[in-house]
Amino acid sequence: MTPRRIILQLLAERGEGKSICPSEAARALAPEDWRPLMDEVRAAGRMLAEEGRIEVTQGGEPVDPISARGPVRYRSRGER
Repeated sequence: MTPRRIILQLLAERGEGKSICPSEAARALAPEDWRPLMDEVRAAGRMLAEEGRIEVTQGGEPVDPISARGPVRYRSRGER
């Protein structure tokens, strides 16, 4: 499974109004060695946000996925 697909799958499983941490997607892909996948997961999250499929948030508010610094979360677009 790709990072894009796992992000979307985890969000669908989590339910409306809920978010996921990018590390959850990496752990779902490789539970024992997930850290090396973080850059790939973050890139997939940025692409999904640019396509309008998800929002990248900090403190529950949407942020620019490129300029955001620090921990972020992903949620399905339009859910607040």
